[in-house]
Amino acid sequence: MTFEFAFVVVYFAILCILSIYGIHRFVMATLYRIYRKDIPHPDAKFSDLPRVTIQLPMFNERYVIERLIDAVCEIRYPREKLQIQVLDDSIDETQKIAADAVARKREQGFDIVYIHRDDRTGFKAGALEAGLKTATGEFVAVFDADFVPQPDFLERTIHFFTNEKVGMVQIRWEHLNREYSLLTRVQSILLDGHFVIEHTARNRSGRFFNFNGTAGIWRKSTIADAGGWQHDTITEDLDLSYRAQSKGWQFIYVNESTTPAEVPVEMVAFKTQQHRWAKGSIQVAKKVLPKLLKSRLPFKVKLEAWMHLTCNISYILMVILSLMMPLTVEFRVKNSWMTSIWVDAIVFICASVSIMMFYLLAQKEARKQTFMQRLAYLPIVMSLGIGLSINNCRAVIEALVGYKTGFVRTPKYGVTKSGESFKHVKYGFKLNWQPWVETAMGIYFVWGIVHAISLGAYASVPFLALFCTGYLYVGLGTFFGRTGLFAHNRNLIDARA
Repeated sequence: MTFEFAFVVVYFAILCILSIYGIHRFVMATLYRIYRKDIPHPDAKFSDLPRVTIQLPMFNERYVIERLIDAVCEIRYPREKLQIQVLDDSIDETQKIAADAVARKREQGFDIVYIHRDDRTGFKAGALEAGLKTATGEFVAVFDADFVPQPDFLERTIHFFTNEKVGMVQIRWEHLNREYSLLTRVQSILLDGHFVIEHTARNRSGRFFNFNGTAGIWRKSTIADAGGWQHDTITEDLDLSYRAQSKGWQFIYVNESTTPAEVPVEMVAFKTQQHRWAKGSIQVAKKVLPKLLKSRLPFKVKLEAWMHLTCNISYILMVILSLMMPLTVEFRVKNSWMTSIWVDAIVFICASVSIMMFYLLAQKEARKQTFMQRLAYLPIVMSLGIGLSINNCRAVIEALVGYKTGFVRTPKYGVTKSGESFKHVKYGFKLNWQPWVETAMGIYFVWGIVHAISLGAYASVPFLALFCTGYLYVGLGTFFGRTGLFAHNRNLIDARA
């Protein structure tokens, strides 16, 4: 009984720690509500527009590169003051597609250059740093291959730099293929939470926020002053953001302007992206937090930096919690501790309600939907976050132990309309052990649900079902990402629901 009591105590302790990160979402939502009307505006306008370089880093993006180049060339800005760099590290036919597109645009009078590296040292960070050597612009904008910048991008951002303290301006991501499937809808909701709520709250309340690697523009001297693009982490954008703001540069986030992009349409690509972001955030935390916490920066900046950069550690705790949860039901019934499940529920609800409110607010602010439309997706949003825990736990452990991996890009297929197929794409992924473990974890929770019902522990069933759904969705979605239900699952929740 001593072991079983200790087991349940550890379970509660983990749940309490997780609830702290959950409640942090409530703090972000509260800050957003306080500062949402503090819309940033440029101090003045340039009478003589400065020269701008737009960098387009890419690696094997045959399906979207022409779309990007065409869109960038439609940006309204004096041609004599705009340089476009196509930074292509590709090893497939993207090279020819991109080079041909660049040649066509040069014939039309654009100052556009094609730069190919045979050596991918530094991956994206290395490509951006190499491009800076020949960049003629005083300001440098960056767009990833899956983005489609709108013609007024520079009109909406460049004039913020009339304030010489401003080092970077980021605008909000929008989603080209939001309605493609259940997976893309849920991803869009997750990203809306980050961009609509977190970025706005952090920036307008005087806390640090980060450049997201694309859809933003830098003062070139800021990049140099902060130490340049470095590739000792796989989230070079997050790293540079913290280094630059720590040196006193001001960042501006424009929530009211958007640039559309694709989100991954298959589970394995989504997991690859999430792995990179989770691992990179911990790498950056190890790199910048010690110095930042010792600095004279305000306490609120330090605290938010800690919460922001360490939040992915919660995935380790989530995996442990997942393994313990069905067993705690067994121990409680055996020892007549079932009344403790209400404490469990209170802690779980405190964290869950804050997360639910966070994403409900994000959807309310981001798009016109009824309350029921926003509410319909919340269970799968929470389940998907749980289902990703094994994938992201692995990423966090790799970062903590210093295990080095290359920058693995998230390929995009130019798939934007519901019903389009991506079975034809030539880019693929090698499956590893993860989907087997994720599926096994889902089956483990199926047993947990059945066992809980047999024990009469009905109050625990909703929590177990949430975990079961998440692990099965992620595991099976990885196995069958290009076939059947998981390729075109848009009908699981009707768009009008």
